[in-house]
Amino acid sequence: MRILVIEDDRKTAGFLRKGLTEAGFVVDVAETAEDGLFQVTSASYDAVLLDVMLPDKEGWWVLGEMRRQGLHVPVICLTARGSVPDRVKGLELGADDYVVKPFAFSELLARLRAVLRRTPEPREEVIRVADLEVDLTRHRATRAGKLLDLSAKEFALLALLARRAGQVLTRTMIAELVWDASFDFDSNVVDVAIHRLREKVDKPFAFPLIHTLRGVGYVLEPRESPEKHAR
Repeated sequence: MRILVIEDDRKTAGFLRKGLTEAGFVVDVAETAEDGLFQVTSASYDAVLLDVMLPDKEGWWVLGEMRRQGLHVPVICLTARGSVPDRVKGLELGADDYVVKPFAFSELLARLRAVLRRTPEPREEVIRVADLEVDLTRHRATRAGKLLDLSAKEFALLALLARRAGQVLTRTMIAELVWDASFDFDSNVVDVAIHRLREKVDKPFAFPLIHTLRGVGYVLEPRESPEKHAR
């Protein structure tokens, strides 16, 4: 299962990443409210651990935006603000649980597992762009009915592009969301990955879906209709 930790304190974030990874979870970390919201709307998560006191906006904003956009991912609020009004506010905004700092990791882990147990089985989530289908539940993708042989990173990259179809993603955004790393401008890792993905997603088929905006980034969108190539 994949967990997003939105926490600006690097020591706490590192502690949570280490503990959750050892417990068998895949963990991503965001340090600001804006980055956290972007990540949770760009990838599929099973739960979010959300710090309330973030440097740019309060965690309440992230939680409110998630629920406003129809994202029902379980959220556990983590904060030093443990007053009754704060706890009530979090629960009313749609939090599934509220843990006050400092906390014992064993208790947090138990609460996380309890929240995950009572979460309904996820519905099948398939993103369709032209003749491309990306099945986020089964981690498989097809184009024109043909199964694409993708590595885990290639699938993560394609899923990100598909979720943001029509939106230009910069190399920095892609590097941070797919590789969970700050972008090194001396590295061509994103360009190489996009090239390999095109070899599998675009090259064998009638028209391309992945496009380059020079000096900006990449976008996945149909620019030519399948009917044009069928004639």
